[in-house]
Amino acid sequence: MATPTRGVRNNNPGNIDYVQANKWRGQLPPNPVLEKRFARFDTPENGIRALGKLLLTYQAKHGLKTVEAIISRWAPSNENNTRAYIESVAKAIGVTPWANVDLRSSAILLPMVGAIIHHENAGFAYPDAVLVEGVRRALE
Repeated sequence: MATPTRGVRNNNPGNIDYVQANKWRGQLPPNPVLEKRFARFDTPENGIRALGKLLLTYQAKHGLKTVEAIISRWAPSNENNTRAYIESVAKAIGVTPWANVDLRSSAILLPMVGAIIHHENAGFAYPDAVLVEGVRRALE
């Protein structure tokens, strides 16, 4: 059996950085020895919720309306192959990278979150019920 990815181990499938000021639902203190950079959550659903809430903030606060703009901020090119990331997320949603998307729609947010989890965690996918519940929490 393969070792779970960092995001799966931390219930943080978006690999969100730990910021003490962020009071995410279900956030645990970082692991000071192994992974102090990244947030940890009590459940995958709360980690997925944080991922969704952060994406919604990108759109509402920063005006990022396209997959290209959102993923360019989420996964900067100094750490990622951002172009490949953008293409895979756009394909999962069924839009071009430059199409405007409305993340307040579960029909858009759900496949975007799933594609980010897939990309961040070496192809890992949560059961549908876990993904749906995390996105539902993000949209409440």
